[in-house]
Formats: sequence, C-alpha cells, structure tokens
Amino acid sequence: MARHTAHALAVAISRQFGREWRGSGLHRLLITHPRPQGMAAALRDPRPADPENGRRIAAGAFVLGGATLTPGPRGDPWDSPCPDRRFATALHRFGWLGDLTSLGDAGAAEGLRLTLGWRRVFGRWNGFSWSPEVLERRVFNLACQAHAITARASEAEAAQVTGDLARQARYLLALREGPVRAAERAAAAAVAGAALAGRAGDSLLVKALVQLDRTLPATVAPDGGHASRSPQAALELLLDLITLDDALTTAGAPAPDEVSQAIDRLCAAVRFFTLADGRLAAFQGGEALSGPYVAAARAQDELVERAVSTQRNGYHRLEARSLQVVADAAPPAAGAWSVAACAQPLAIEVLAGARRLIVGSGWSADAQAPQALRVVDAASTASLGEQACGEPMRGFPARVLGPRLVDAGAAVSAKRHEAPGALWLELSHDGWVRRFGLRHERRLYIDVDADELRGEDRVTCVTPPKGPDGRRFIPFVVRFHLHPEVSALIARDRKSVLLKAEGEEIGWWLRNDAVDVAIEPSAHYQDGQPRRSQQIVLRGQARADAGARLRWKLSAAGGRVDAESGPA
Repeated sequence: MARHTAHALAVAISRQFGREWRGSGLHRLLITHPRPQGMAAALRDPRPADPENGRRIAAGAFVLGGATLTPGPRGDPWDSPCPDRRFATALHRFGWLGDLTSLGDAGAAEGLRLTLGWRRVFGRWNGFSWSPEVLERRVFNLACQAHAITARASEAEAAQVTGDLARQARYLLALREGPVRAAERAAAAAVAGAALAGRAGDSLLVKALVQLDRTLPATVAPDGGHASRSPQAALELLLDLITLDDALTTAGAPAPDEVSQAIDRLCAAVRFFTLADGRLAAFQGGEALSGPYVAAARAQDELVERAVSTQRNGYHRLEARSLQVVADAAPPAAGAWSVAACAQPLAIEVLAGARRLIVGSGWSADAQAPQALRVVDAASTASLGEQACGEPMRGFPARVLGPRLVDAGAAVSAKRHEAPGALWLELSHDGWVRRFGLRHERRLYIDVDADELRGEDRVTCVTPPKGPDGRRFIPFVVRFHLHPEVSALIARDRKSVLLKAEGEEIGWWLRNDAVDVAIEPSAHYQDGQPRRSQQIVLRGQARADAGARLRWKLSAAGGRVDAESGPA
C-alpha cells in the first residue's frame, strides 16, 4: 500500500504542474495556431445514430447515462447543474451530436447552437471538460460532425468551431498520460487532422499518425486483442480506426501499415467476441453493447466469409448445436491497463439458442457501477472463503491512478482439447494459493451430440496447511449469475435448477452435486443500466489439506418442463 501511495503522490504532483501549465494563457496561445482553413471533408463515423435521442434533445430533454436534464427547447445545458458525473461525462463527450445531425438541417443547426454554447462556457479550459477521458471522445465526435454543423453556419461561427477543434486536438495530442488509451487519443487527434483543411489539419494529422504508429503495437496484440483484455475496447478502437481509414482514403492518402494491420487484427478479435445474439462477450470491463452497434464494426468484415477462431486474447470459445460458451482463461490486465479490469478468474458466459443464460455483472467504467462488481463474487466462477483474489485499489492511490487492480496477478493456465463430438477445457489459477494453499481448477466439457455442457470445479491442495492437524474447512462457492431475462426455479430434489428465458418454450436444467443450492438476488448491467437478476449459488466446504470438488451439468429440458418434480 505504501508503494502505491508514494507512486500516486508523485503522479499527483506531476499532474498538478501539468494542469497549471495547460490552463495557462501561454499554453492556450501556443495551441491556437496555425488556424484551420475550414473543413477538408465530411467524415463518416460507423457508429449508428439514434434519431429518437436527437429529437428529444431538439425538444430540450437530454437523457444521457440513465439521467435526465431538461433545459427546454433551445435551452442551455451548459449553465445547468448536471444530475451526476456520468451524465456530465456523456454530455461533454458530445456523443449525442451525431444523433442531432441525423435529423437533417434542423438538427445540425441545433448542434451548432449547442457547440457554440459549450464554447462560451468551457472553451478556454476546464479541469473536467478538458480531462483526457472526456476530451478524447469530444475531439472525435466533433471532428465527425463538424462538417454537418458548419455547413450553414456563418463564416465567423465556422471559424470558431474549426479553431476550437484544432486547439482541442493539439491539446489532446500533447497529453502524456501513459500507455492506456494513448492509441485512442492519437486516433481521435488524427481524425480531427483529417477533417480540417490547410496547414493546421495537415500538421496535426502527420503528428497524430506518428504517435499512432508508436502506440498501436502496445495496444493491439498480434491476435487482435486489446491490451486491457476488454472486448468492447477492441471494438471501439476498431470503429475509430475505420473512421480514420475512410478519411485517409477519401483524401487519397493510404493508411499507414500499422493502422491497416491493426484494423485487420481488431476485425478478427471482434469477430471472435461477437456471440450468437449479435452482441459482444462481456468481460473485463466491457459491455455486450447492442446488436446494431456491434454490426456497424463488422460491416466490412462480413462481406467476406471467414472462420471464427476458437481462442483469442486469453479467451476460449466452446460450441455445440445450441450452446455457446466463452471462458476467461487468462489473468486480467496488469498495472495501468487494469484500471477497468476485473479480478474474476475462469469466469464464463453461456448462451443457449442465441439467448444469454449465464453471464457476469456486466460492469463497465462508463456505467460507473459499484467497484464491488469487479471482484470474483460478481462473476460466474468459483470463490473460496468469501475472499477476493484481487480487488480495485482504494483511497488516495485510486483517486490519482484510477481504481487499478491489486493482488490480481495470479498465474492462470489453460489447455484445450478436441475430439470427435467433444470439446473441453482444463483451466486453473493460483489466486488463492498464497492465502489458503489451494488452487482452483475448472473443467468445461461440451458434448456436441448431446448438446450439453458439463463442468467440474475443484480446489486442490498446493501448499500443506499450517496447524497441528490440518483439518481446517473453507467455504467453497460456485456462482452462476443469470441474465435478467432468465428465471430460475429449484426442483423438489433441491439439487436441480430450471432455467428459462423469457418467451422460450424450452428450458435448461442445471444439475449439480453441491451440498447446498440457493437462488439469490443479483444485478446485471446492460446498456449501462442496472437490472435486477438472479444467481444460482452452489455451496460446499473445502478441506485445506484435501480440497473439494463440485460437479454440474447444463442440458436442455426435454418434454414437459416441471420444476416441482425435477428433471427426469
């Protein structure tokens, strides 16, 4: 803890000097020139617009991040207090600007008015509005929509918008915040450079592409996985790079090799993470996102038929006729990259008939959900002694460095096996060896012909326990968090649990040999909003000198589904 505090103190002092410099008049002057000569081209952001949200905003109601601000028609949201920080972040990121411009000239005019209103209040500098996590997305979103909102603006208004965009992009490019999101910042600045005309745009684009060339290898792994191990992070970076690639192609300038290679790799990763329901696997701080949003990133990829790999970025996929399983088989990201990671080793998600049955908490940084949802109990995996095997940083270090994970670097191993009609994984992690001397081992077996998933969770003794007789018992729990649209009923035998998705006639039995079976409340974040759900909790006891084993099986409920009598 002392080491983290000392590091945080050094970073805080450095950032304070940086904030004072960036907020100074001299710095503002330096990033003002050269001034753009208008817009070079209209850019295309592949992300789908939401015209309904645009109509709400045009009518004077901002509904962002689950909160609402109603300044009224042609009202000013910039002089009004925001309902919460999540709302303020979404408002200042300008992600809603594309929703407005999708309405045509009237929406673009309102977008121009709101952009100039922001400039009046926050255009010089503001600690929150110009913070890296907010500024990055605003630069990207404004660059993509600037052509639309300035098309019918006066010459003075257009000069203000383009000048502000150039200044913010230069500010963004000059930030030195470490490797995390460095590629995303460079991509946003490059998109701004491609959008602006004249020497201002050209110089900005050249500098941003140099940074992007340097930062992409650290962000995108050879298999296309994002360094954070978040599937959503890979998709969002892909969308940014597609926008940049389109802009460069329109300008007749080929994309640098590093950008083209990153796009190809990210396409392969997004293909792997897209599940049967058209949404992403939701792991490591990434949300599932909506089907149309994911499809936008795969539009070019789907023009050519390509096989989906079975493992990527530390994740494995297993599939039968109806079942689809994704397992997290690698440690979470470490250090600064872990600021949105989750300490949930060997967690799984399960789909049946393209419907999600078993999920995790769906935690993401943008949802600003409780940090407790990043630990092992909030995932569909096993836990020991009601303890975490890694958790977010707290206190002063977390406020400065972000809520990075600590004590989450346990070794994880994975072996994949394939045979005719069968697929299985043998997984293990050492997250509890130091505390309990026990290793968690998880075996996942897919019987393709029977359309069944069989699982075995074991804890085995690695280090002999201390004590006179070694007969110490530790609570051993396996959890299966259910999607909010899935209900669960325990059969009369108190062992089998019937799972049934809304609107589905066929249910699924989860059979097990646990000592105790319970259905308890849970929560799942979907589209950034919390939803009530349930979790199946299988409890047992592990002996410190011998471990324990718990077996379970997921299979379709054939014939008449009767939770009272249980499976046949």
